[in-house]
Amino acid sequence: MMALTACQLARGANWLQTDIDHLCSNTTLKKHHLSLRFKLDRFGKCCSSLCDPVTSNVHTTSYEPLRTNESTLIIVRHGESMWNEKNLFTGCVDVPLTNKGVEEAIEAGKRISAMPLDIVYTSALVRSQMTAMLTLTQHCCQKVPIIIHKETEEAEVWSQIYSEDTKSQSIPVVKAWQLNERMYGDLQGLNKQETAEVFGKEQVLRWRRTYEVRPPNGESLEMCLQRAVTYFKDNIEPQLMAGKHVMVVAHANSLRSIIMYLDNLSPQEVINLELSTGVPMLYIYKDGKFIRRGSPAGTKEAGVYAYTANLAQYKDQVLQGTMRK
Repeated sequence: MMALTACQLARGANWLQTDIDHLCSNTTLKKHHLSLRFKLDRFGKCCSSLCDPVTSNVHTTSYEPLRTNESTLIIVRHGESMWNEKNLFTGCVDVPLTNKGVEEAIEAGKRISAMPLDIVYTSALVRSQMTAMLTLTQHCCQKVPIIIHKETEEAEVWSQIYSEDTKSQSIPVVKAWQLNERMYGDLQGLNKQETAEVFGKEQVLRWRRTYEVRPPNGESLEMCLQRAVTYFKDNIEPQLMAGKHVMVVAHANSLRSIIMYLDNLSPQEVINLELSTGVPMLYIYKDGKFIRRGSPAGTKEAGVYAYTANLAQYKDQVLQGTMRK
């Protein structure tokens, strides 16, 4: 509760509505209330509010949001996966995190715990989703991450949230296959060292670290970039333009592709870009431009991030609110 109050103080009622508001209209909500009350009355029970059990202890004081013309973008590569540990080509094979990967995700959450956050995007792969969920357990606002299901009309209807109070205490998590790791084709599941011994180090390096060359029956980095950056431009960048604060949790090559776009890197520069597992990177979106602000080296990130004035104000308000509690 102390973190929730602090975050509300800093950002007030400026919660994200874009992805979940359409899940229920006022008419639908009223019908749902009536239906529930009717069912409960049949068993001799009463219900004065849909959200009483959930919100009875929630602080409801409203605050003025922190007005700013900048938004934050946090980029995180997933924590170590079980195939990272075994040095195997993973690609689009759906492999979970190791214990070390779980720890990396939790540590990433601690590093960004005082950063504003409205919506999260992950790939469709479990290592990305595990990292996002574990990261959010450490965030100051203590919102509940809710995966948005739009696979089918039925999935969308069945996952509706009918309480505005509950919605305000949740954060939408959007899955997108376009953010998946580069598909490594016939290399997936092979040991990287053994593959280099069979095909030669230079050939494996060309498959892994050139922009246009495809591994057998796989994707080149250029192909991965086309889907990942197109999705970013069409879905994530509009959120930033609207003033929303976004976190993207994905993979080495899909994030390389996005960073190539953000930093205007050349193909040669991007293939040499290394991304550590579980380490957040911070960007500021302001006046139509992306400004890189660094990566935290540990939980005491104050001297590592290059904070803007607005972010420094936000962090101070969060910490002051926590101390008062």
